[in-house]
Amino acid sequence: MMRDISNKPTTLRTAKAQAVVFCSRATIELIREKKIPKGDVFEFARAAGYLGAKNTPHLIPHCHPITIDSLKFDFNILTNDNFTRYTSLQEFRPGIAIVGEAKCIGRTGIEIEAITGVSIAALTIYDILKPFDGTLEISHTKVTEKTGGKSSTLAISGKPICAILVCSDTSHSGKREDTSGKLIKKILEGNNADVVDIAVVADEKNEIQNKIRSWVTKDIHYIFTTGGTGLSLRDITTEAVEELLEKNMIGIAEAMRSHGQARAQRAMFSRSVVGSVNKTIIISLPGSVNGVQESLDAILPELFHARTILLGGSH
Repeated sequence: MMRDISNKPTTLRTAKAQAVVFCSRATIELIREKKIPKGDVFEFARAAGYLGAKNTPHLIPHCHPITIDSLKFDFNILTNDNFTRYTSLQEFRPGIAIVGEAKCIGRTGIEIEAITGVSIAALTIYDILKPFDGTLEISHTKVTEKTGGKSSTLAISGKPICAILVCSDTSHSGKREDTSGKLIKKILEGNNADVVDIAVVADEKNEIQNKIRSWVTKDIHYIFTTGGTGLSLRDITTEAVEELLEKNMIGIAEAMRSHGQARAQRAMFSRSVVGSVNKTIIISLPGSVNGVQESLDAILPELFHARTILLGGSH
């Protein structure tokens, strides 16, 4: 079964990969003088690299089909000046370094497409040159850089200190077991956060605000509420939180809504808000487990950089 990536947010992903084709000095001169009968070695290899990258999901069984938004290949003849940039060898050998760069906006990385592209380009060079050179060798094939997804997550110093507030008449009265708060705790701990308190209150503005204020005075870094963000008469968490906020972090709330909307049309009914009181950040989440999961998928772990900014750090 292919890995389910439907819960992952769509972000810019980039990757660089390389491969090296070692050959003889005589072969390098043939390439420079354009004396290879089949034509321009690098242009054929570039075209092959494009085809290889585009066809990666047809070659690698678990690789998801993705839209490649940018793709390029550069070919560099090895010299004494650039040799150590592409190889780990101590002694110089003639050859060609192939460098591929790829970009996409998607839910999964593009590094496999990049490394497949340079591999096919290297094989194409091998195929074109094999009638003239018995010393050909493909080596140093690797991904050299990737960004996007977890690889681009900012480093967070220390564990974020969190508390969870379940806003629900039925859970507070004992008529229904809380599941959303427990899920939030599990997700937060999976993102290296420390959950120090969980409380359940009725859908009453004063109760919600009093609990939040008590946690703010204890310098809890992040307060996650769940429930009361919808359109029903008893959904008042949004109003309770908004009255406390000093800074409204609209972008975080919109990221949650946008991510949820792509998965469930009724996510547009969510009135979730995010903002800060003093240096505490309050995130109001929906009451359903699906809403909680999708909202946290959209903002974690990047959310934990917000407090760093509040404390004077850079974006």
